[in-house]
Amino acid sequence: MSRVAKIPVAVPSGVEITVTDAQVVVKGPLGILAQSLKGNVVLEREGDKIQVKARDDSRHAVAMSGTVRALLANMVHGVTKGFEKKLQLVGVGYRAQAAGDTLNLTLGFSHPIAHKMPKGVKVETPSQTDVLVKGIDKQLVGQVAAEIRAYRRPEPYKGKGVRYVDEVVVLKETKKK
Repeated sequence: MSRVAKIPVAVPSGVEITVTDAQVVVKGPLGILAQSLKGNVVLEREGDKIQVKARDDSRHAVAMSGTVRALLANMVHGVTKGFEKKLQLVGVGYRAQAAGDTLNLTLGFSHPIAHKMPKGVKVETPSQTDVLVKGIDKQLVGQVAAEIRAYRRPEPYKGKGVRYVDEVVVLKETKKK
C-alpha cells in the first residue's frame, strides 16, 4: 500500500462528499469540486474520515491510491479554505491591474497583455507589483499562476520578470573584460 494512501482524509463539518463508481464530488462552503475515479481505487468512509485503498496489489493500483488520496485531500482543503498563489513583478515599469476577470499586465513589451481568468479563479492586485491568484481548485490556480509567470520569466542577470513570492532567483555574474 502507498504510504500516502495509508493516511485517512479528514472530512470537516460542513463538507459533503458523494462517491459513485466513476466520480467523487466534494461540496463545501466555498464551492463544489468533482474528480473522476479510475477502477483501481476504492473509497471507504469511516465516520468523519475517508480511507483510500487499492483494489488489488498491482503497482498501478497502489500508485493511484496515493494519487487519489492527495487529490481528495486537496479538494477538501479547497472547498473549505481555498488556495492562493502570490506573484511579484520585478522591473522598472512592470505593473499589474485587475479589472473584473481580466488581469492587465505591462511587462516591458510594446503592447499590454490582457490575461483572461478561467471560471473559478479570481485575481487581486494589492499593489501594482503584486498579483494574488485565488481559487478552490489547486491545479487550476497553479496553472493560471504559471501562465502569468510565463509571459516574462525572471532573467538570470538582473532578476527582472514575474516570479513567485517565495521563489529564489540565482543571479549570474556578468562577463568580465
